[in-house]
Amino acid sequence: MTLLELMFVVIVCAVLAAIATGTYQRYVARVRVQTAITDIGQMQLVINKYRLDNDALPPTLADCGLGGKLDPWGNPYQYLDFTGIKGNGQVRKDHNLVPINSDYDLYSMGPDGASASPLTAKASRDDIVRANDGAFIGKAEDY
Repeated sequence: MTLLELMFVVIVCAVLAAIATGTYQRYVARVRVQTAITDIGQMQLVINKYRLDNDALPPTLADCGLGGKLDPWGNPYQYLDFTGIKGNGQVRKDHNLVPINSDYDLYSMGPDGASASPLTAKASRDDIVRANDGAFIGKAEDY
């Protein structure tokens, strides 16, 4: 083999590795989002069971056995029971600033680990949210 042929093989391998790395990273990101959606759906079932058993929503996730549960990015899931809250300051809101749930909020802060109350805020666009009282679970930017 000549030096030129060897350099050509190395360049082709580098290009293929770059393509494969990008594809793999996109795949991992999709899997993490889907895992968060599944987790929120399962957590919603546990919270609803708690509500049926106790005739009230749990004050915290720990009260229904979900305390310390982390999302795929290593952040704790966020839960807010609307019982006793005055006003809409803390609740998640859509682009019209209308609350997206009427009972409680349950969401992951997404890959950036940051969030804001309105879903249109830059920090909230990558959040995985429960909306329409559980009828929608997905990325905030898709809601």
